Amino acid sequence: MFGLFKPVKIRSCNESRKYGVAAKDVKELLKKGCKLLQLPLAGAHVCLYADGTKVTEEFFPTLPDNTDLVLLCRGQTWSGVVCDIGQLLSADRHTEGLVEAAKGLLSDEQSPKRRKILTDLLLNLEDRSELESREEDEDWFKGVDVRFKTKSAYMKFNCESRIRGYMKELDEAAKTIQKTKVRAEFLKASKCLAEMLKTARYNGCYFNRTEKEPDRLCTQEGWFTCQGSFDQEVCQSLHSINPYGCRESRTIFSTWNLDHRIEKKRTVIPALLEALQNHKSTDVNLNYFYHLLFTRENLKLVHIVCHKKGAHSLLCDTKKIFTRASNTVKGKQKAGGKRRRLM
Repeated sequence: MFGLFKPVKIRSCNESRKYGVAAKDVKELLKKGCKLLQLPLAGAHVCLYADGTKVTEEFFPTLPDNTDLVLLCRGQTWSGVVCDIGQLLSADRHTEGLVEAAKGLLSDEQSPKRRKILTDLLLNLEDRSELESREEDEDWFKGVDVRFKTKSAYMKFNCESRIRGYMKELDEAAKTIQKTKVRAEFLKASKCLAEMLKTARYNGCYFNRTEKEPDRLCTQEGWFTCQGSFDQEVCQSLHSINPYGCRESRTIFSTWNLDHRIEKKRTVIPALLEALQNHKSTDVNLNYFYHLLFTRENLKLVHIVCHKKGAHSLLCDTKKIFTRASNTVKGKQKAGGKRRRLM
């Protein structure tokens, strides 16, 4: 038994290692702690590790045995466990040590919840996003066609494949058109849209971290941030992912969606079909439909949880469906018709 001496665990704010110290009051604790941690005694003070509450002489006797404390030098502050989290987030220099420590904890951990936290931590700590080529990170390329030599090249292709798929839906829609003239005009429009998309290289730049910042959806390191559901400005859950980091993240990223705010199948394609019922493809503002179908103007990158599959209830802008020239001609025809009736 310690008698009048209270046992506590003490550490500095810069190290995670804790030391057992027994003291009868704060003055003695500071003296022993500073000697143990090799810190200057002048201006030193102690606080609770949990929330940063300063430990006074009056407070000290009420502490439970083996309470975790932090010894601070003059000018230093501690706001609780959040400080450790902050240090962890900025601990690039000590990543290898953190990885080994997390692996050690994981091997002995029985709690499913804690195992999940440690597994997610390891997934982010074992980040290899700075590596780019197949030779540098062979594990990342498992299951990826051998023609892809870099991560950026594959991610670009991945985006292109998704957006190419939207053209296939236009082709499927053409098969449902009964009227020959309407189908012919729709195929002309579809061909024009395909040429526009080809010129834009299928907008593969969205997933390519080597592209310029305005064109890509990720940071230079490869981090993507969920843009939130179609009816939100930002993701409320702050989802983010770096598919360049490891093979598992690359696989998980495939579940993220490029979601059309104004829905492609329910709204955009039907609007194009409707416009061509009584108009030629040259009368239709295909540039508007191109942006709705294939560009960031109408596409949002969303985490699968933020992808709302119900009806979006957003419509095409009727003022943009036809070209200005077409609208001008129709306006003149109507005006001319009215004048004839007045004569």
